[in-house]
Amino acid sequence: MRLHRFNDDGIKRFGQFLDALSADAALAVPTDLLEDAPYVVPVPPGREVQARQFASRMDAARYLDGVLSGVTGIDVERDVGLWAWLSLFYFDQLCPPDGRGHRKPMERARWILAVDNPRLSYRHLLAGGYRVYRAHRDCPEAAMVLLHVPLTKISHFWFQLASRMEQVTNRAIIEAATDLYLQQGGTKAKRGATIQKTPGSVFRFAAVLKQFDPVWDSYAMKKEQILKLLPGEFDRFREKGTL
Repeated sequence: MRLHRFNDDGIKRFGQFLDALSADAALAVPTDLLEDAPYVVPVPPGREVQARQFASRMDAARYLDGVLSGVTGIDVERDVGLWAWLSLFYFDQLCPPDGRGHRKPMERARWILAVDNPRLSYRHLLAGGYRVYRAHRDCPEAAMVLLHVPLTKISHFWFQLASRMEQVTNRAIIEAATDLYLQQGGTKAKRGATIQKTPGSVFRFAAVLKQFDPVWDSYAMKKEQILKLLPGEFDRFREKGTL
């Protein structure tokens, strides 16, 4: 299908569908809106977007980066209409029905980009991963701690690390977290990594980073330097292996 974006009326209609779906979980998805002239605008220069299944946020972000590269006339990362349209286009994958045909859309920020609210904008199921991928485009594998999960999942890694722009765009911090918390192969978290009370977990990692913000110039540091500076409670995660 040709890539489009919703205009203001289209965003409103999509929001009305989300509200209605919260009340009637079996409501049909209004895919006709995707090409309904009063609600959509073609995105130049006329790229095509394909319906496909994505294995992870990384998979989706890599594909969307290819589709959106070369798009003109809009600020891709901040365009609310574009990301709302893409959310509807991939709605069956992002909000799959259960065995009874019911869907749970949950919070609005997953679907309509809260572009001016950094506390919510990172939660968009498509735009969030795309932004992370773009920030680490030269080596996206360094951000696997954020991108290894399915599209429908907002992990504790995501809540603790992606909510602060100064962290999520910092190569050394995100690479250190990937090294600490993912098993070799980068597709599964180490045991205890996302349990709040576990010493050295991602919750503690975020807290230590915040504590040392005034002291560390982390943008000038390498991954190895950050890992070395972490206190002893992180030793179990610094060690190689599956834990």
